Amino acid sequence: MTDAKSQATPTHMRREIEEIPDAARRLLTEAHPQIREIAGRIDAPVFLASVARGSSDHAATFLKYAAEIYLGLAMASLGPSVSSIYSGNVKLGQALVIAISQSGASPDILSVVESAANQGAFTVGLTNTADSKLAQLSGAAIDICAGPERSVAATKTYVNSVLAGLLLLAEIGGDETLLKALSELPGHFEKAIDMDWQALAEPIEKRGSLYVIGRGPGLAIANEAALKFKETCQIHAEAYSSAEVMHGPVSIVENGYPILALGVRDAAEAGLAEAADRMFDQGGQVFATTNLVERAGKLPFESAEHPLTDALVQIVSFYAFIEWFARKRGFNPDIPKHLKKVTQTV
Repeated sequence: MTDAKSQATPTHMRREIEEIPDAARRLLTEAHPQIREIAGRIDAPVFLASVARGSSDHAATFLKYAAEIYLGLAMASLGPSVSSIYSGNVKLGQALVIAISQSGASPDILSVVESAANQGAFTVGLTNTADSKLAQLSGAAIDICAGPERSVAATKTYVNSVLAGLLLLAEIGGDETLLKALSELPGHFEKAIDMDWQALAEPIEKRGSLYVIGRGPGLAIANEAALKFKETCQIHAEAYSSAEVMHGPVSIVENGYPILALGVRDAAEAGLAEAADRMFDQGGQVFATTNLVERAGKLPFESAEHPLTDALVQIVSFYAFIEWFARKRGFNPDIPKHLKKVTQTV
């Protein structure tokens, strides 16, 4: 357990969570005009592809659902090792390739971008380091404008990576409804930080493991939440879609096994709520961010006007919880065990 002095001193992670609304405003003000210009240079791609690792890959998963649902374009997640280790040459000449890396320095990510560019693909790098190698190699580079992030655990860079990608996709598709919803995100983020999810703590402490479930864009934030449980709290967590969890993993849900169900106000919400109630009936300790559950517990949530922005808002509430939970467990979330801020993989 942390002492009173360390509890009273905000961690870098907490300060950076509180910076999310302003970081989003900065991106919307400073980078959106450039993103609109980049979108205008992109001729109709046949498909999209992403390359990223860690939290950045979870941002790419979010963009995959956005691209496939709202643009009708398939988006593939590329294996960086195919290029960097196996010397493979995936055919990407007709693709829009989006690379996401806050440092812009990982050699395996760079190898994919270089291969795609050599084939004539339009490459876009989303990075928090404007002078990075990724920015230099990409056909177009977008500074996500998150500002310095000192905590090892990414928070505001994840949010701004998703926001930058959504702005790009919305501009490509001419989606004015989504663009308006994105412009209103900072206010929702401010409210999301204050959501109290501390009821999760005791059930998770008892079992030391949990499932995080979502569907569509909600699965992308479930993946990010599961990672944060592991890296900041030394808690084992697995992310599943609310459909996939029923194909085997649900069998261990009993005797108070904890479930965090991240509901989004979209076409998948009713099905996720049904899955949450079923797991509650099996004996799970279920907490859900949807009012459609009938028996599972409900967590407070800030909702937004668009399904995509509604999903992104919830990760901010989760970040506020997980930073508190890490400190409660006696960990410094700024310095997770065995990790460093920039990870360079080949």
